[in-house]
Amino acid sequence: MNRLEQRRILVTGAGSGIGQATVLRLLSEGAVVAGADVNAEGLELTRKRAAEAGADSRLTVLEMNIGVEADVVAGVRDAIAALGGLDAVVNAAGILRAAHTHETSLELWNQIINVNLTGTFLVIREALPALLANPRSTVVNFSSTSANFAHPYMAAYSASKGGIQTLTHVLALEYGKQGLRAVSVAPGGIKSGITDATPGYLPQDADWSLFGRLIAVLPQDNPAELAGPENVAGVIAMLVSDDGRFISGTEIRIDGAAHT
Repeated sequence: MNRLEQRRILVTGAGSGIGQATVLRLLSEGAVVAGADVNAEGLELTRKRAAEAGADSRLTVLEMNIGVEADVVAGVRDAIAALGGLDAVVNAAGILRAAHTHETSLELWNQIINVNLTGTFLVIREALPALLANPRSTVVNFSSTSANFAHPYMAAYSASKGGIQTLTHVLALEYGKQGLRAVSVAPGGIKSGITDATPGYLPQDADWSLFGRLIAVLPQDNPAELAGPENVAGVIAMLVSDDGRFISGTEIRIDGAAHT
């Protein structure tokens, strides 16, 4: 199915996990993709996997740290130049750090907010002129189930994701008449670079019983493992295609009914 044929899409966080899976899914449906990430080795792996699928000729990779304004300005500019325009942006880049709220330093708080929320804003700000040059365009932002359901030890992360949801609603209303759609996806229980690293970030005395609500209800091949990132990538492919043309200003939770 080539429902995204020649659709020009920028994906951040493209070097691993959900971002990487999204790049590969979009390429498989015919899109032309610029994949950005701070991790050069991860980007090379994404390029290699695209080559294995015979789609690397439609992939441009670029190093970009969304936590640094100058990096975003230059990176989005280079992505637009490489793609010859922009039809959609997928903001998959982000970080997770965890601590007891009363032990969270201002430095840690600011780091998480800066990358997740401010970084997402910066990419959108720089991409908007190119997106609005089209009669139809899409922004897909990454929220999290933590924005609406309590995730212990993740106050800053949860706040950043709640801010992303609010930002998404503003974009949908402010630019809807110009043909821009804005949607958030809220993954939960999905295997990614962030979830792989989460146990190492949690306090040593973390109460693991508090995470009981994060387990998917739907059956999986291996219930002991998190769901694969392809489960999110498929939703994103729908959202940036014409199949998602009437979806805007909302969140789509992808968690196997863990929070029902």
